[in-house]
Parts: sequence; structure tokens; C-alpha cells
Amino acid sequence: MSKVLDAMDACASCGITANDDIKLKICTACKLVRYCSVKCQKDHRSKHKRACKQRVAELRDEILFQQPESSHLGDCPICCLPHPVDRTKAVVTVTGCCGKMICEGCDYANKKREVAESLQQRCPFCRHPAPKTVKEADKNSSRRVESNDPLSLNAAGVDRYAEGDYSSAFKYWTKAAELGDAEAHYHLFILYQLGKGVEKDRKKEVYHLEKAAIAGHPIGRYYLGCAEFDDGSIERAVKHWIIAANLGCDEAIQKLKEYYKYGKVSKEDFATALRGHQAAVDATKSSQRREAAEANMYGK
Repeated sequence: MSKVLDAMDACASCGITANDDIKLKICTACKLVRYCSVKCQKDHRSKHKRACKQRVAELRDEILFQQPESSHLGDCPICCLPHPVDRTKAVVTVTGCCGKMICEGCDYANKKREVAESLQQRCPFCRHPAPKTVKEADKNSSRRVESNDPLSLNAAGVDRYAEGDYSSAFKYWTKAAELGDAEAHYHLFILYQLGKGVEKDRKKEVYHLEKAAIAGHPIGRYYLGCAEFDDGSIERAVKHWIIAANLGCDEAIQKLKEYYKYGKVSKEDFATALRGHQAAVDATKSSQRREAAEANMYGK
């Protein structure tokens, strides 16, 4: 530790120590060494390059393999329970007025109350009157897009993609991704993988997968593990799948099960992932959501 501190107190190239007249600037990439001037930094680059790259990779992995506290979907702002990551099993409503993601349980409970008490339909979160026509709903969505709301920008990209307008989808998703939307990063990964609206680019595929994974996107994390596996990095792939499983990703837990049989996943890691996956799934359940799912199933 003292050696590291000494290195940080002196220029890594010429050895001059910091004082009131000489201020040392840290290497912004690795943050391991300091320099008294740009010239010293350039002179020392050939000696420092290898260690710098290694440390940058280590710092990147520290961020990349950190377990997110929750998925990119976050919690419902009304019941404060996590949103299910499997969108095929649960409906999430994105309101056009305030741009909030409302779980099907809270949305159903609000509609049920409005029908029972003959109330005007309103947003369950901000209480704004519900749009009466498709035109009015589209106007609300356009307003959210113009205000650079990430969720609305991502949704606009999805609409353009469904229409076959991949260039416009790319523009919307790029803007949303710049604002930190994990789903937009995942969609950009798909565009670069398929070459729709852009040229196929493996590096950009992985870049957007990593961004999505760091932000807590479970399926993005799962596919990042698959990409690592394809590159021969089985240990890194397993780490990604464990993180995804802990967020409730079914695909990840199945992949871990498969490679546990082949001896590529330890019994301890598999057991921990199973418990984490079940805990994540259980955290999304409630009697209100169960009632809403049953009502939607039978068209009530």
C-alpha cells in the first residue's frame, strides 16, 4: 500500500514529487499513476500501456459483474413491488400522461374501483383523466417523446420497428439509450445483430449488451453470457447467468441447470442461483396481481 501511495505522490515518468507549485494529474484510464505534464505522460506511455490496459479491464469487470439491486424495470410506483421480468406472464401499463410503469394488479384495482363507483377513468398514479380517443392518446405519447422521456422514446422506437422503419427506430432508441434506458440499449443490440437500419457490428452488439446488463436488464445479461460462452469464456458466461438468474430470468436458470449437468457450474453456485431466482420471482407476487391475472385470463 505504501508503494502505491508513493507512486501516486510522484510523477511516474520523471519522479518529481507534488508540491505547491507542481500539481500531478492522474491517469484517467487506470487511475494508478500520476504525471506532472503531458510530455511526461507521453514519454511514459510505452512503459505504462500494458499495466494501464490490464487495470482498465479489471475496473470494467468490477462494474460489469456487480449484482444489480433490481431489474431495469424497477418497482411499480403504487404498490412498490418489483415488476416481473417475464413480460409474457404479466402486463405492465406505461401511462401516456406521466410515463409511469403501472403493474397489472394496481391498474386492475383502479379500474375495478372506477367501475364499482361509476367514476371517471383516470391514471392510477397522477390521476390525469384517461384519453377518450386514440388520437388523444397518441397526442399524449407524442408530448412525452418531445420531452425526451426515455420510456416514451423507447416505445416510439418499438412502434417504428414494428412498421419496418428501422432507421427511425434506431434514432429513437439511440436517444433513449443516451438517457440511460436499458431496454433501448437491448434493442440497439438487436439492430446491430440483425443489421436492420445499421451495419452488423459485433463490437457494438456487445457494447449495448453490456450497457443493458449493467443497468439490470436480465435477458440482456443472459445474452451477454451466451456471447461470452461463444467466445470460449465459460467462467465469465456462468457469472453472467448467475446474475441474470438472481434477477428472476428463467432463461438463465435453465442455462445454469444445463451446464450444471455437464459439470461447468458448481453445486454451490447452482443452489445459490436457484434460491436467488425464486426469491426474485416471489418478490413480484401479490394477491392483487394474482386477481388481475385471473381476471385478464377470463376476460373479466
